[in-house]
Amino acid sequence: MKSNLTTLAAAVWLLVRLWLSEPAFAQTPGGILRMYHWDSPPSMSIHEEVTIATDVPMMGVFNNLVLFDQHVARNSLQSIVPDLAISWSLSEDGMQLAFRLRHGVRWHDGQPFTARDVECTWNLLLGRTAEKLRTNPRKSWYQNVESVSAEGDDIATFHLKRPQPVLLALLASGLSPVYPCHVPAHQMRLRPIGTGPFKFVEFKPNEGIKVTRNPDYWKKDRPYLDGIEYTVIPNRSTAILAFVSGKFDMTFPFQVTVPLMKDVKRQMAQAICDLETTNVARSVIINHTAAPFDNPDIRRATALALDRKAFIDILSEGEDRIGGLMLPPPEGTWGLPPEILNTLPGYGPDIEKNRTSARQLMSALGYGPDTPLKVKVAARNVQEFRDTSVILMDQLKQVYIDGDLDLIETVNWFPRLARRAP
Repeated sequence: MKSNLTTLAAAVWLLVRLWLSEPAFAQTPGGILRMYHWDSPPSMSIHEEVTIATDVPMMGVFNNLVLFDQHVARNSLQSIVPDLAISWSLSEDGMQLAFRLRHGVRWHDGQPFTARDVECTWNLLLGRTAEKLRTNPRKSWYQNVESVSAEGDDIATFHLKRPQPVLLALLASGLSPVYPCHVPAHQMRLRPIGTGPFKFVEFKPNEGIKVTRNPDYWKKDRPYLDGIEYTVIPNRSTAILAFVSGKFDMTFPFQVTVPLMKDVKRQMAQAICDLETTNVARSVIINHTAAPFDNPDIRRATALALDRKAFIDILSEGEDRIGGLMLPPPEGTWGLPPEILNTLPGYGPDIEKNRTSARQLMSALGYGPDTPLKVKVAARNVQEFRDTSVILMDQLKQVYIDGDLDLIETVNWFPRLARRAP
């Protein structure tokens, strides 16, 4: 069970203006982009990790078959553009999605890219190869894929169990790169080989990640940069101080709070500060198969305890928006409108009424101010999740649930969730 707290609808970017005398950025090639990275990822294998701490530095090392147009603010089936595939077609019965592939693409080690690589990648994700992924967090994305076949070097076809037009959107995600057939999956964790604009250089856990320009990239005028260096700095305030001091050119958007943005504006007139819409959810994940949360009344009391607006006021000074699992309107396409969202348990505006109902449910089960339900609240040891968890535990106390915070390093987070560890 996932009880959504808030859907983040505001991300803050900070970027140093490198050419102060020009009204806009010059498209001058060269230079190393320096960024801080908020977390040390478990590995460099996008397909094996659940965290975007891997995806952010590694997406430029790979290519997808297709990609969402990065110049269009809202992702949709209409904003999908070619990447390794130059075109695609859906059979009349909707059961085969065929991609015609780009010629002349080579992996970073010089091997040619072919349809066989597409077949190998999705066989790996479907668990149909001798070598297995250590973890496979997005296997469920492809449960409707019966098989993937290569027709010569140029055509790869997804054979479906039933029509699924939205599969194209999953393939356009930054979490859907094509892996090489000739490189073992275990090597991709520490020395990945891709076809993308950047080549992997090094990954030092808890220190940094480096990528360098691919001089043989199939887009001949890209990339503009000579490389990107990511320095791991888990502490948000320390990272911003380093940005202000000139150590970094750019921040990571979800690690800049509104108060920090205001501080930077006061200290750096040359910084570009942008508050923009995005889709990141803060959620409570409950194992509904384990006691005491196998009791639906306790799960309902937990949902009724939450004051989502308080999270927003504290964490983003009111810049976030309340949503369900999908980005809320008007930016979101599929998010529930407020009048429907407010009918869900705990989403109504009368917080005290919700909590009174929650306390009644808990009292009926024998819990109270002197006999609270003691639970462990596990959270990734990243500042935004720590902050959210502290507020969560304070709110749960209002309905006789006493939480104890258990901080989990990112390398252990998804494996722990996958095995439903307490």
